[in-house]
Amino acid sequence: MSVSPPPEQQSHSGQRIGTTISDISERASVLVREEIELAKAELSEKVTNLMRGAVVGVAAGIFLLTALFFFLVGCAWLLYFYLPGPTFAYFWGFFGMAVILVLMGAFAGFTASRVMKKAAPPVPSMAIEEARKIRDTVSPADGAAGAGAAEPGGAPDSGAQAGGGVGS
Repeated sequence: MSVSPPPEQQSHSGQRIGTTISDISERASVLVREEIELAKAELSEKVTNLMRGAVVGVAAGIFLLTALFFFLVGCAWLLYFYLPGPTFAYFWGFFGMAVILVLMGAFAGFTASRVMKKAAPPVPSMAIEEARKIRDTVSPADGAAGAGAAEPGGAPDSGAQAGGGVGS
């Protein structure tokens, strides 16, 4: 004779399952929120470092631009000194420097475009790696639950194993 548990005990186990499911969903949502916060923190750190580098680069660029100006004026006067021509035709030295600068600018622009195409955008790699770990941890559990639910006894489908596949 089989004795079934009292109704109070059955409802208590149902409540326990409900509580467990709500705990799991709450933990999953907390985990997702934490992954989002990790991604935000990573991107924030990368953007901050990029901004610091940009500010220092701008300061260096200002100093270099000023030095370049004086250097180019000197080179223009030097070209005027060495170019044959009338005594007061010093503008040819400045035109010569302009041509040299245009060629250097074109080369620098081409190089910069190649570098920018190769540059990778800031990616939250730690958050992506953590998400992959979580997916890999959760996925086998889902596959095992699906295979075990195929038969009430929990044994895998014996027809697929006994038949040996399509080619036998």
